[in-house]
Amino acid sequence: MRPALPRWAGTLAVKAAVFITVMCCALAALLGVLVHVQVTDQTVGQARELALSRLTDATEAYEAGDSLLPGAGVDPEGLPPALRELAAAGERGTMVADHRGRPTMWAAGPADGGRALAVAVDYGQQARTIEGLDSAILWSSALAIGATLVVGAIAVTRVTRRLHTTARVARRISAGDLDARVDDPRTKDPTRPQDEVAAVAVALDSMASSLQGKLLSEQRFTADVAHELRTPLTGLHAAAELLPPGRPTELVRDRVAALRTLTEDLLEISRLETGRERLELDTEELGALAGRVVRASGADTEVRIVRDARVETDRRRLERVLGNLVANAHRHGRAPVVLTVDGPVVTVRDHGDGYPQYLVAHGPQRFRTEGGAKGHGLGLTIAAGQAEVLGARLTFANAPGGGAVATLTLPGTPPAGDALPDGAV
Repeated sequence: MRPALPRWAGTLAVKAAVFITVMCCALAALLGVLVHVQVTDQTVGQARELALSRLTDATEAYEAGDSLLPGAGVDPEGLPPALRELAAAGERGTMVADHRGRPTMWAAGPADGGRALAVAVDYGQQARTIEGLDSAILWSSALAIGATLVVGAIAVTRVTRRLHTTARVARRISAGDLDARVDDPRTKDPTRPQDEVAAVAVALDSMASSLQGKLLSEQRFTADVAHELRTPLTGLHAAAELLPPGRPTELVRDRVAALRTLTEDLLEISRLETGRERLELDTEELGALAGRVVRASGADTEVRIVRDARVETDRRRLERVLGNLVANAHRHGRAPVVLTVDGPVVTVRDHGDGYPQYLVAHGPQRFRTEGGAKGHGLGLTIAAGQAEVLGARLTFANAPGGGAVATLTLPGTPPAGDALPDGAV
């Protein structure tokens, strides 16, 4: 099982910073190792050549019986055992080892009697040179990594800022604000090279414009059709009222009434979708308003007042929302239907089969029903639209014990018990 990473670990800026850091460290380590190996080989090679040259001079002086130069001797103190064994075997060799607390380059060769003739050359200056080089490599690598991180962070931040702007606009569009646009300044200057972020911004703006145009065309079509249907339906309704009493007349009047209701619903949806609806605010007792809605519906609905509240809202729109929720519960659910008022929160629950999954996940959709349900899906669509105009939040869910639950949360207001008496200031 993979360990859970923190949320910030998934951001593009963090990933870019980690990638830049790893690549800089790898490049600095590779270059440092190459420079270190190259300089060390060159330094050691020069010291070895000097030691072997002095060993050759010492060997000639030893064979001629002359006195040895300073730093040369037979089986001198501090000669590494491995180099002594090599010289005793008749071979010549060199080795770096500490002698009297200082790094020393030893060169040794065979002498008579199985002894070793050796020369010691001070290696301190070369060792300090290599240490200084390593320190310089470390400091320069650290500075290079820091500078690269700063420059990379600035460049990545500019890109991520533009991506965040694009994502924010996309969220606004998905929330219904079709006027939102990215308007990336790079896309307005044809002389500037266009990067991938600018291409995404242009694509998003084009998609929003196309979507807005199609929705506006659909809204105009729906409004025009509903408006044009009102005149013939009005005449049809008047003609139906003149028919003689009887079963055929009742069927005609029922269908005409259904068509008139459908037409009025379509017109209301068209007005809601334009986003130009205005509120007529007034202070209402939520419990009393819910009781009026239930009585007007004519259905057997239980009203529970857990905690009454005085709300400032548009009475007509709120009655429309609650009326549609109650009507939908009776039409598509099963009794008992309960309307509960708990402060500014109103719930309507039935005990039927519950809402379809698409409605719980995405909200109501016009002209879409499932499970053999009758209707056009306009009632809940209107309820959701009117709730949005009220500034309320309408959610749909299925109760664990069965049944559909619609929850309307009005803007927070003080409970009725905390309100001032009538006439008080």
